[in-house]
Amino acid sequence: MATITQRIQAFLSSPRGRQLTEQGRRQLAKPENQQRLRNLFARFQNRSHRR
Repeated sequence: MATITQRIQAFLSSPRGRQLTEQGRRQLAKPENQQRLRNLFARFQNRSHRR
């Protein structure tokens, strides 16, 4: 049986996996999405510092 890592690698090398990877890269190139991610990461960092 294939491990989860092997299954992910197989998917990413498939045509659909490559298509989704490229779509993700295009979305990450947009400044508004970069700002959303920065805000999300900042919220998670603030939560971890409170503990």
